[in-house]
Amino acid sequence: MKRTVIIVAGGKGVRMGGGLPKQFVPLQGKPVLMHTLAVFHQWDATAEILLVIPEEQASYWTMLCKELNCTVPHRIVYGGGTRFHSVRNGLNETEGEGLIAVHDGVRPFVSQEVIASCFATAGAFGAAIPVVPVIESVREINGGESRPFDRNRLCVVQTPQVFRASLLRRAYEQPYQERFTDDASLVEATGHAIRLVDGNRENIKITTPADLACAAFLLSTWK
Repeated sequence: MKRTVIIVAGGKGVRMGGGLPKQFVPLQGKPVLMHTLAVFHQWDATAEILLVIPEEQASYWTMLCKELNCTVPHRIVYGGGTRFHSVRNGLNETEGEGLIAVHDGVRPFVSQEVIASCFATAGAFGAAIPVVPVIESVREINGGESRPFDRNRLCVVQTPQVFRASLLRRAYEQPYQERFTDDASLVEATGHAIRLVDGNRENIKITTPADLACAAFLLSTWK
């Protein structure tokens, strides 16, 4: 079954501070985004990788790839005004049946086992996303009041989110709505159930300086 990975990297670097978009911030001499591409290429060198980035960043990325000898095969697709539109632009560049994964470009620590589990589960049931349990105590806020909430009823959603190609394309025929916070919410809106698989807690989304410090430590111990 054909495997396609759409990696979305449209960050502006606002929460990271400074002028460099978070996907280009260096980790051990390579941009975060380059580490992310390598993870999927190592998992399956035959999978097609589509990298969705803002058009104004494309020349900079191409320069980085040449300077740092990035050998992971991938195609560049220009992003849109929102994540929804960026994923849809990437999806429009796919063809045929198979499985399509959508992954955040600033999540370079997804494990090979999680990727494989998401693809296998999506192949069997159509839609799969990785999640990890909430470990902190949480409270529900209602106006000026709050109350404890059972954390066992919650989980944290990660990527890659993997779907049958026809299912994901149909989901993205819907008009954009703010309530669509990820690809799973779009697919679920069509009436299709989402299967959950165990994620890996190291699969953080790097968006702040604290995340970057954690990522540097993870990379130093990453197998």
